[in-house]
Amino acid sequence: MPVNTAHRTPDKESITELVHAFYADVRKDDLLGPVFDKALHGQWDAHLHRLVDFWSTVLLGTRSFKGNVLDKHLSLQDVTPAHFAAWVHLWNGHTARLFAPEVAHGLQAAAHGVARNLFRGYFGSLPAFAASEPQEPHAHG
Repeated sequence: MPVNTAHRTPDKESITELVHAFYADVRKDDLLGPVFDKALHGQWDAHLHRLVDFWSTVLLGTRSFKGNVLDKHLSLQDVTPAHFAAWVHLWNGHTARLFAPEVAHGLQAAAHGVARNLFRGYFGSLPAFAASEPQEPHAHG
């Protein structure tokens, strides 16, 4: 998969592109798609708008999102650790494709934090993917 480094800093436009491309693949994913489809009852367009607001708030500090993410997700049925691993894997691929490596790293770390907090809410422990989360680069000297 070729890397597109056109997006060197996230902005509303690049976050919108990321969210729409990422969730298009989520919808097609055999594991993730059915969970989202069941929860959204066909309301994908409205949810995509909220997701852009959420990720813009997380990544850009826009404060355009209001809501309780943990409570909304905890109401979903049949969520397993595999769902989290698949979600993180897809996110990592999309961020690596759309952003320069140093930017993708930050976006991945933010998403891992969100997923880690949701996972802990569901299962009361840290996820296996936490051990392989992107770490901040260390200066060598």
